[in-house]
Amino acid sequence: MIRRILAALLPAALLAGCGAAPLPPGTQVLTYASPYPPGHPFSRADQRWMQHIEQASGGRLRIKPYWAGALLSSDQSMEEIRHGVADIGLITPIYTRGGAHTQRAQAGFYGGVRSMGEQIGVYRCLAARFPALNNEVRGLRVLAVQPGNFPGILTRTRPVRTLADLKGLRLRAPAENLEVLRALGADPVDMPMADVYSALAKGVIDGVVAPADTLKSLHFAEVAQHFTALRVSRGSYPARAMSERSWNALTPEFQRLLHQSQDVWETALIDEMNAAETAGIAFGKAHGVAFLPIGPADQQRFDALYNGNAARIAAALTRFGSDGTPIFTEAQRLIAARAAEHPSACASNATDPATHA
Repeated sequence: MIRRILAALLPAALLAGCGAAPLPPGTQVLTYASPYPPGHPFSRADQRWMQHIEQASGGRLRIKPYWAGALLSSDQSMEEIRHGVADIGLITPIYTRGGAHTQRAQAGFYGGVRSMGEQIGVYRCLAARFPALNNEVRGLRVLAVQPGNFPGILTRTRPVRTLADLKGLRLRAPAENLEVLRALGADPVDMPMADVYSALAKGVIDGVVAPADTLKSLHFAEVAQHFTALRVSRGSYPARAMSERSWNALTPEFQRLLHQSQDVWETALIDEMNAAETAGIAFGKAHGVAFLPIGPADQQRFDALYNGNAARIAAALTRFGSDGTPIFTEAQRLIAARAAEHPSACASNATDPATHA
């Protein structure tokens, strides 16, 4: 932590020492940190948001990015942003070591969700209704919710054509999928996505539950031969946030601008991830990756296992002092209503779900 704080202060010290030209009066620069390189789809969406902020503010609010983990880690990002390593950062509550159990669990409550836009909409409803979700990101001001392309099963050498083919495979998977895969005879592990390439290359794991964009964006086509189109549901989570300290230091005008830019950021994320998936499929085919279908009966069986496991995870949150069952039930109600083309308004007992003071 100390190393990262010092790293955050160093660029400002160097600029001061070099006699950098002063900013125009009324101009403010905020730092942004991400563990991803600038060419990653997440980072391209981040850059679109930065451009929007500068243009919408007439150049008076600017964002200085630090990419590729220069300031921010994957598993301690929330705490690092709270402590001012950067003003704004890409946070990953689903990978945080402790303190975000409800956030981590709720990402698996979205069985049957059909699109990234729906993922975001359901999360916003849940965050507006259930204080436990906001409590776990206390000290942060959420600026964007992260959706995601739907994962499949990517394997090194063994093709997966049916659920029976999963037996014995050591697979990296999100936490919400671990028990589902165990029930199907696989040997799942949870690890940061940044570690997966080397684990695949070394044969430490046989495959990964991941969307097709990773074939190109994370170069998985170099270390895997088969992609199975098993549709694995996934949810959203708060993924771009600012420390409350930095937020409170902004003028009301800049606060409004950042608040109103949430849709811009989330739309950019959806656009970039859709483009990345298309590019990933093309890249995978060009590099010899075989794309395999999955039968309807296997898909239905997987979906039933997924939701059954999600209900158990929700109930188990009581050991952390959180009642997850109503959150799971509401997520499924919202998804079912949208599937029936009768979406209902969120039932909210909260104020602004983006505020976590």
